Amino acid sequence: MKTCAAAVVLLSLFSLGLSAPQTSCEGLVNPITISKEEMLGRWVYNGGSSDIPGSRSLARLMTSVWLDITPTSQENVLNILQTQKIYIACSSLTYNMTFENSIMLMEQPFYLKEVYLPTECPGCLLAYEEIISGNDNFKSLLLFSGNNSVPPAAVEMLKRQAVCLQMPSPLMINTNEDSCPDNITPSEGLSAMNSLLDAKMGQRFARLLDSIVDFFMN
Repeated sequence: MKTCAAAVVLLSLFSLGLSAPQTSCEGLVNPITISKEEMLGRWVYNGGSSDIPGSRSLARLMTSVWLDITPTSQENVLNILQTQKIYIACSSLTYNMTFENSIMLMEQPFYLKEVYLPTECPGCLLAYEEIISGNDNFKSLLLFSGNNSVPPAAVEMLKRQAVCLQMPSPLMINTNEDSCPDNITPSEGLSAMNSLLDAKMGQRFARLLDSIVDFFMN
């Protein structure tokens, strides 16, 4: 579920520096226990928040994202197939991550740690990611469901969790849009993503683009 990490995330312009009272965050951001068996299967991305530069702009262009998580021959390694549609263009990538003690972990080509937080949506998965690339640290909060929809209570809880984590207000996507087919040949796209995260000039441009998009869309 990382992946999506890569693909679908937003900039903290308006909530950076905003802190919620500790009492209001109790129980909202404590990681939960989840088994490997519960992780397996197809997950549809419903929305979330991220401070990766450019993620807010990308989130507004994305019309469909889904993950297919399957076991591998290695006991603690899961394979993730991530497929996304940006308007009418579909693409897919695949990668492996280690899953142990309710934590998903990847150390190359960049560091990504994913834990899971409580949600008001039965059958949903709320992933909180910490990403390190060089000297840069990023975080993402990503909500997935198994059936394309989440109840309003889960969306409201997601917004409160974003405030607690000092992240931007989440952006949700329309999961009624046609999704990409299953037969797209996947690429190994994480190295390209790492190059993007390392590009300082690119990060500055992406942050500017996010701020412009936010100004006109809000």
